[in-house]
Amino acid sequence: MDCRLSCELIVQAYAEQAPSSSARARLYLAIREAIIARRLTPGTALPATRALAAELALGRNTVVRVYDQLIVEGYLDSRVGSGTFVSDAVATTAPQQKPRRMVGARSEGLSKRGCRIAADALSSRVQAGAFMPGFPDVTHFPFATWRKLVAKQMRLEQRHLAQYGYGGYGPLKLVLAEYLRVTRMMSCSPQQILILNGSHQALDLCARMLADVGDVAWMEDPGYWGARNVLAACDLAIHPVPVDAQGINPQEADWDHPPRLIFVSPSSQYPTGAVMSLERRLRLLEYAEKNRIWIIEDDYDNEIRYHDHPVASLFGLSAAQRVIYVGTFSKVMYPGLRLAYLVVPEDLVEAFTTGNAELYREGRMLEQAALAEFIDGGYFTTHIRRMRGIYEERRDRLIEVLQRHLAGIATPAGGLAGLHIPVPFERPLDDVQLSSLALREGVVMRPLSLYAIDPANRRPGMNLGFAAVPVEQIEAPALKLVRLIDDLLQAGSR
Repeated sequence: MDCRLSCELIVQAYAEQAPSSSARARLYLAIREAIIARRLTPGTALPATRALAAELALGRNTVVRVYDQLIVEGYLDSRVGSGTFVSDAVATTAPQQKPRRMVGARSEGLSKRGCRIAADALSSRVQAGAFMPGFPDVTHFPFATWRKLVAKQMRLEQRHLAQYGYGGYGPLKLVLAEYLRVTRMMSCSPQQILILNGSHQALDLCARMLADVGDVAWMEDPGYWGARNVLAACDLAIHPVPVDAQGINPQEADWDHPPRLIFVSPSSQYPTGAVMSLERRLRLLEYAEKNRIWIIEDDYDNEIRYHDHPVASLFGLSAAQRVIYVGTFSKVMYPGLRLAYLVVPEDLVEAFTTGNAELYREGRMLEQAALAEFIDGGYFTTHIRRMRGIYEERRDRLIEVLQRHLAGIATPAGGLAGLHIPVPFERPLDDVQLSSLALREGVVMRPLSLYAIDPANRRPGMNLGFAAVPVEQIEAPALKLVRLIDDLLQAGSR
């Protein structure tokens, strides 16, 4: 099948999708379902993005993003100098497989919001191995100690732990307030802390309590896709603000249009690893106070810092109390714990506590009680110190391999904190294509370009998670990436 025929088939499949869905969701489903149903067979050439965009009267960037997503998922291949093709790997799936009707499918009756959530998803079922970012090594977690603490709470038969936790378990909030005072220079009362089931729920609560439909939220660009999707699902208008080495960097035009919310990760910006300078922090706080803006501070990866101490929080600098602080235990404990917390200004405590109870009916009181003892008993800080040493060794090993083999091609950046290393390319390379090729060889690599909101802020590269890879297993998959990069460069030079 040539490009002309595949273009006609895609246009027809696009027209069959639910008109209530977004254009991106409709196109994504049209191509994916055509591939699964074998109407687009392995090896079929797809039309160029510009040509398909013209046929569908869409922006070219919409088509580019759909192609990129399908390449990452393994449905398409991008070949330098040749175009985009249906992946040969699709031939290994069962021909009888019925297409999953999820994003915007008419039989499911999804809302427009539901279509956007499903179409824009970047979460992954892969939670370990080279080089999936964002996942800790849970094999070193002291589960024996944890089991004893949980069992102790069970033996005590504290029936209140089986009830809803209105605002969270009091003793846990007490030890957290002291922990934040020591490590983040934050002065807050236990009453200002709310315990929630994960940072996404915390962000969802902030959006619902502080903003209305259509309100503008500034987001770092590139930035954390999870936060972007949560805010967008609350029908906020996302305004991307560029990031440089000193963190979020609003331009003059940005300052002229105050948003309702500003989402930032000042201590370790994701994915670049930039630390917001003091000058930028003070200007942002002054701007928020003057324009009555709420700043949501995501304290991402601040516990896992190398060669320096945890950075003081924006919350601690805000005399006007315009900052809501988000913390999580997913990275330093284990992701399945699903416990996070908010620290809110005193004036918001009652409303946020009520909103949290009304919207989510918080629980997990048994785990909260065990966590309070885990922190108070010193196990928490001991575990952090131990994992910091393990992660630093793995981080250093990965950086050493990349610097040795990719000099002049890609340079590891950030790396002062967290469980991942951003590696922007210095040469013209298609990071989405590289991700697809790496996946075939059992290596997970997140393309840096997909973290951008505004196409103007796209910069190709790799986001490599090293935390869940034993140090002796780092070099082999890293060298696979080196070889694939070399192959792409050679193909591009021909």
